Amino acid sequence: MKNKLTDLNDHLFSQLERLADEDLTDEQLAKEVKRADAMVDVAGTVLKTGELALRAAELRAEHHDGGDLKLPPLLEGPRS
Repeated sequence: MKNKLTDLNDHLFSQLERLADEDLTDEQLAKEVKRADAMVDVAGTVLKTGELALRAAELRAEHHDGGDLKLPPLLEGPRS
């Protein structure tokens, strides 16, 4: 899987920096606010999906694999 939660954090913080740009015109700021709203919606869905995948992995480990928990790819940390 290409994208990780660390990538999502990077995108959200980049958007936060764009929103904090004091040189934006009112029109540019309105566009960034609209973009930020869309990002928040998508990020929320990604997080809910990750929570579900983690819960499924926990249940599998608890009831099927004998307790060995392997994180879903979405939740893995950055690659070295």
